[in-house]
Amino acid sequence: MSRHARAFWLATPGRGEIRPVLLPTPNADEVLVRTCYSGVSRGTETLVFTGGVPSGQHAAMRAPFQEGDFPAPVKYGYLSVGVVEEGPTDLRGRTVFCLHPHQTAYVVPARAVVVVPEQVPAARAVLAGTVETAVNALWDEPPLVGDRVTVVGAGMVGAAVAALLARFPGVRVQLVDVDPTRAALAGALGVGFAPPAAAAAGRDLVVHASATAAGLRRCLELVAPEGTVLELSWYGDREVALPLGAQFHTGRLTLRSSQVGRVAPARRSRRSHADRLTLALELLADPVFDALLTGESRFADLPDLLPRLADRRLPALCHLITYDGE
Repeated sequence: MSRHARAFWLATPGRGEIRPVLLPTPNADEVLVRTCYSGVSRGTETLVFTGGVPSGQHAAMRAPFQEGDFPAPVKYGYLSVGVVEEGPTDLRGRTVFCLHPHQTAYVVPARAVVVVPEQVPAARAVLAGTVETAVNALWDEPPLVGDRVTVVGAGMVGAAVAALLARFPGVRVQLVDVDPTRAALAGALGVGFAPPAAAAAGRDLVVHASATAAGLRRCLELVAPEGTVLELSWYGDREVALPLGAQFHTGRLTLRSSQVGRVAPARRSRRSHADRLTLALELLADPVFDALLTGESRFADLPDLLPRLADRRLPALCHLITYDGE
C-alpha cells in the first residue's frame, strides 16, 4: 500500500485541517493499519477542539498517539478501527481497534492494537474506548443485585454505562437528561428515562456524566443517604460549585471520581489496560450499542464537521467517520 496517508490536525483552537503524512516502514514488531472507521467523541474531542484543556492537565489529557501539544497544533483522537495491511502473520488481514487519532493509515506497535471479535461490526467497534470507560466506572463502583441506579447525562459515556447497568440482575436503571429526545435512546438501551425535575430520588448509586454543575448538584439530591455519586465528567477549565452542607453532610454521601487513564483499583492487580479493552470489544457484540452511533461523515469533511459538533449545531453521541476511497 502507499506510504502516504492523511491526518486530521487541530491547527488552532476552533480550526482543523487535513495534513499529509509520510508513513515509516513497519519494524518486525509493528503493524501498518489502513483505517476503515473512526469515531468523534463529542465531549472530550470538542473540548480539545475549542482549546478548553486546562494548562495543568496537558500531560494527563494526552492521547496515546497524539502529536503536537495543547492547545494547538495537535493531532488528537482515540477511536480508530482498521485492517492490518502489514505486520505479524497472526494480525495481517485482521480488523483491529487502536487508540489512534483520525488518520487514513498509520504504523504503531503491534501491542497497541486489539483484534475486533468477528461478531462485532467494524463500525460499532469504534465505541470500544467509550465502553472501556464504562467498564472501568463499574469496576470503581459496581452496583449490588436489586440496586436502584440513576445515570445523569445521556451522552456517549452515560449511555454506555446505562447499557451495561441494564445487564445487571435486578438493577433498576433510570437515564436522566435535559433533552427529552433522549427518551428514545433510553428505550433502545432498555432503561427508564426522566427529565431532571422528574427523576426518582432515594437511589443507591447515581452516576454523573453530564459535565454540568447543575447535573452534579441534581445527583447529590437524588442519591439515598450513605449512597454514592460516581463522577465521570470532565470539566476542562471550568470550576464547579456544590452544596456540601445539609443533605451531603448529614446524609454521609460519597462523591467519587472515576477516570479511564488507570485501571480501577479494584481490578488493577489482576487486569491490564489490554484486558479491559478486550472486554469492552467483547461486550460490543450486543447490537444495543448501535444506538450510540448517531451520524456519519467522510474523513475529508472533518474540518467542517468539528465546528458543528462543538457548537451543537449537529447533535450527536458518537459521530462515525468513514474512510472509503481515502
